[in-house]
Amino acid sequence: MNCHYFEGRDAAPEKLIDLAQTLPFLAERRVLIIEDSGLFKKGGELLADYFKDMAQTAYFVFAEQEIDKRSRLYKAVREVGRLAEFTVQSEATLQRWVAGMAAKERKRMEDRDIRYFLEKTGTDMANIRTEMEKLLCYTLEREQITAEDVDEICTRHVSNQIFDMVGAVAEKNGKRALELYYDLLALREPPMRILFLLARQFNLLLQVKLCKKKGCDNRTTAERTGLREFLIGKYAAQAARFETEGLREALNACVEAEERVKTGKMDDVMSVELLIVRYGAKA
Repeated sequence: MNCHYFEGRDAAPEKLIDLAQTLPFLAERRVLIIEDSGLFKKGGELLADYFKDMAQTAYFVFAEQEIDKRSRLYKAVREVGRLAEFTVQSEATLQRWVAGMAAKERKRMEDRDIRYFLEKTGTDMANIRTEMEKLLCYTLEREQITAEDVDEICTRHVSNQIFDMVGAVAEKNGKRALELYYDLLALREPPMRILFLLARQFNLLLQVKLCKKKGCDNRTTAERTGLREFLIGKYAAQAARFETEGLREALNACVEAEERVKTGKMDDVMSVELLIVRYGAKA
């Protein structure tokens, strides 16, 4: 009764203040959880004023993807509350963390094997920890953890499956691309999420290709695309298999496929299948 959740535009400042002013029912506090409201970019002035003299029984929890640190609301929250920024850790930090987990169990991993492990698991720290625990159990009787152990026991991240799928499309191996697609469906990945990741992959390849055409080094390309620096070589090699216009066309085709599904003109599973067949077929 005393916990309220708001998301997006539902988080109207007037409604939040009205709830905050209402005394909690048979409890000491009333909690308001607000996610991706956009109020830290614009429209949060009313709340900023309210926080100067807010009800002592009200507690606000904001979770925002984008904020403007110059906004009045941000400054007001900084004065009366606590701010915590949860960013994706750097490649070097993740490598040290993995090496530390191995060392704690008196095991060793070469730097190249740690990089390979991170390529396979992605940057989600919860997933990295889970896969690392599997590796530690698998190599219980051995001191050294190798890339072969990673291949044998670690689950391939969905984004890596998508990378391989696009790679098969680039090689005009439609059969292999469809096999990877069906594997993802068997893992209960929604077709629309697969389509989103396909579009994201084509977009990243296009960005990497354009950066390389301009003569950008790996570090600059990583900064502009948001990719890890150690992945740029891998992406550049895949992007080289496509023409620039071909990547733009594939990206537009993903948007069109999404539109057909959302307007009810085509089934979601078939929409992605046709997309893979279209670009994976041999000339």
